Amino acid sequence: MRHGKKGNHLGRTASHRKAMLSNMASSLILHKRIETTLAKAKELRTYVEPLLTRAKEDTTHNRRIVFSYLNDKESTKELFGTVSDKIASRPGGYTRIIKLGNRLGDAAETALIELVDFNDALLLANADKPAKTRRSRRGGNKKGTDDAVETTVAAAPVKKEDHPIVEESEPAVDETPKDEESSENTDKA
Repeated sequence: MRHGKKGNHLGRTASHRKAMLSNMASSLILHKRIETTLAKAKELRTYVEPLLTRAKEDTTHNRRIVFSYLNDKESTKELFGTVSDKIASRPGGYTRIIKLGNRLGDAAETALIELVDFNDALLLANADKPAKTRRSRRGGNKKGTDDAVETTVAAAPVKKEDHPIVEESEPAVDETPKDEESSENTDKA
């Protein structure tokens, strides 16, 4: 039984899984984004985020621990140099997973995993937006109860049965059947 064993083993032996995650983490740190399957991306997130947290504090001990996970001198250097400067103020959530759809060959769900602070296009788009103010859901209008009742009625969800969809493909024409029209014309004559 697998009581309390949370991680996805990804159908590999322990040594293969460890080597694969180490290589993927090194690639993610060096290239800032990689494309892989969704299951591997989710496992990589749990593997690499504690390493990124350790990189915030540049000590010899932290460097040795991170190097024991990555086994790559260049990615360790990049992590403690460039990456740690960018993520210094972030309290967690250093990676983002974006689903890409299914792969043609085997229909596996693919995903893009990237370091959040290195997506320049998204950072520029967010810089243009004004900061959102947090609004309480419970506040309501305190001046009068009539206004508060109106807002609750207006915010009620609309069911599909209440408003059926009507297609307006042709203009409305006289809806009397043609047989009745011909019988009416013969009666008048």
